[in-house]
Amino acid sequence: MINSILVANRGEIACRIFRTCGELGIRTVAVHSDADENALHTRVADTAVRLPGATPADTYLRGDLVVKAAVDAGADAVHPGYGFLSENADFARAVLDAGLVWIGPPPEAIEAMASKTRAKTLMGLVPMGEVGESDLPVLVKAAAGGGGRGMRVVRRLTDLDAALEGARAEAASAFGDGEVFVEPYLENGRHVEVQILADTHGTVWTLGTRDCSLQRRHQKVIEEAPAPGLSAPLEEQLRRLAVRAARAVSYAGAGTVEFLVADGRAHFLEMNTRLQVEHPVTEAVFGLDLVAEQIRVAEGAALAPEPPPARGHAIEARLYAEDPATGWTPQTGTLHRLSTPAGVRLDTGYGDGDGIGVHYDPMLAKVVAHAPTRAEAVRKLAGALERTVLHGPVTNRDLLVRSLRHEEFTAARMDTGFYDRNLGELTTPAHDPHAPLAAALAEARTGSRFGGWRNLPSQPQTKRYAMGGEEIEVGYRHGREGLTADGVQVVHADPALVVLEIDGVRRRFEIARYGDRVHVGTTTLTALPRFPAPETRHAAGSLLAPMPGTVVKLADGLITGSSVQAGEPLMWLEAMKMQHVISAPVTGTVTALQVTTGRQVQVGTLLAVVQES
Repeated sequence: MINSILVANRGEIACRIFRTCGELGIRTVAVHSDADENALHTRVADTAVRLPGATPADTYLRGDLVVKAAVDAGADAVHPGYGFLSENADFARAVLDAGLVWIGPPPEAIEAMASKTRAKTLMGLVPMGEVGESDLPVLVKAAAGGGGRGMRVVRRLTDLDAALEGARAEAASAFGDGEVFVEPYLENGRHVEVQILADTHGTVWTLGTRDCSLQRRHQKVIEEAPAPGLSAPLEEQLRRLAVRAARAVSYAGAGTVEFLVADGRAHFLEMNTRLQVEHPVTEAVFGLDLVAEQIRVAEGAALAPEPPPARGHAIEARLYAEDPATGWTPQTGTLHRLSTPAGVRLDTGYGDGDGIGVHYDPMLAKVVAHAPTRAEAVRKLAGALERTVLHGPVTNRDLLVRSLRHEEFTAARMDTGFYDRNLGELTTPAHDPHAPLAAALAEARTGSRFGGWRNLPSQPQTKRYAMGGEEIEVGYRHGREGLTADGVQVVHADPALVVLEIDGVRRRFEIARYGDRVHVGTTTLTALPRFPAPETRHAAGSLLAPMPGTVVKLADGLITGSSVQAGEPLMWLEAMKMQHVISAPVTGTVTALQVTTGRQVQVGTLLAVVQES
């Protein structure tokens, strides 16, 4: 029996595994980088071991340090979670060689399937050779890992070399393996996968299908089980292919076989030899704890001949600290509060007050709804996200709600091009017009002196806020009857709650303020001073950092005085395990180069200036 498990991971998945361990009476061991010293997964574990450093390459990708931590902490077993070393056969062997139990498939199975190139060969598919114009578009893809990292769509041959180089660098940073390959890119297919669970006695379960078509940057955003609208013959074909893949490598444990479904046909993509981020939707539909099943399989237990029956429909949405309206730029800062309403599942690696840094994935949490039908599950999840209390950096919460309510999704007509087609309408600002007034009335009750001015009784007062890229000014008065405002009746106002009667309808506005950021329900405002500070002006052609991150590369030969073409890549920023290209805004000359490789920058940092020819 396993009595102590080290989780070779961090964040949400580590916390989720620890939760099951607690229910089974198993002691838990966390590992953490210096950046994660006080992270939630270290606080909920029984024991935590430091991995010196901050970057993944120095910490969570150091298999030797992780194995040593397990031995030193007295763990019996290691669970890899997902990402990092979860599909690294050498790491699995190192765990076993140290006399520990590996909670995952045999190293030989990982070796055969974790590399997407070898997996395709095993399934009888031939990787692409030299790419020509007639092959476009193609997808450059990391051979190891997942999560959308190390992937680039190439539509012009002239972009292929840069895509290969960028994908290699991103894959090496995220997974410690820079191998990439090229495959045909099928436009607007559906991403469908089959969850499998196998034991060491020859039983292989297929636990239904999942649809993961809503993706950004090739990383999943919304997932559901079962995949809607598949024909019975296609479902059976997917199930048979998944079992075939598992038996081909004598698989044991949890895994996922992924397909692209287009024109009614299934195209094999890869087999993930690990637990998937989206596993909770399968757990909800089948009433299983997949982590508990992984542990039992690792202990040698046999599965029942058949899995339990499926029940209902489940949908998961991933909350990311990112701004979809500005190219999905990752956001950092403090997550002051995160709370979902009752009736949905919340998996998170953050507690209230935790900081969101630049080193790791921007996912804050997963919210999962289960209901008897798909329509009920969609409604339940959209409503829960809408009522979620979320105070902190910009997130994709509004995008998720709108996506779930979009006619393509509700009618199950979505595909992997969903956001390419619909992102504009899904990110159009739509804020509560009464939120600024509620914020102003709440502030009036705090006795605030924000901006160095004071409220004078009986005089008209104004407050200014930034909301959705606009500056809004609202007014109110202190009268004998208390606070008043034109067009509304102020029923109640205190620093945390404002009640307004608007056209005979009473509305409650819950208020929370953190510095100059004000959260009014689901609307976020920035309080502006009465007398704005002078703006910092930059020269035309200035390139400013769109996010906090690290400059990981400059274009070859780039110096002050270099001639560049509009759109030419000049430098690469890495933030939250993704690389972002900074390109020349115009054709001209680099008149200033303010950064070097390895420099960490904040949002708005001046990187370079390109003077137009």
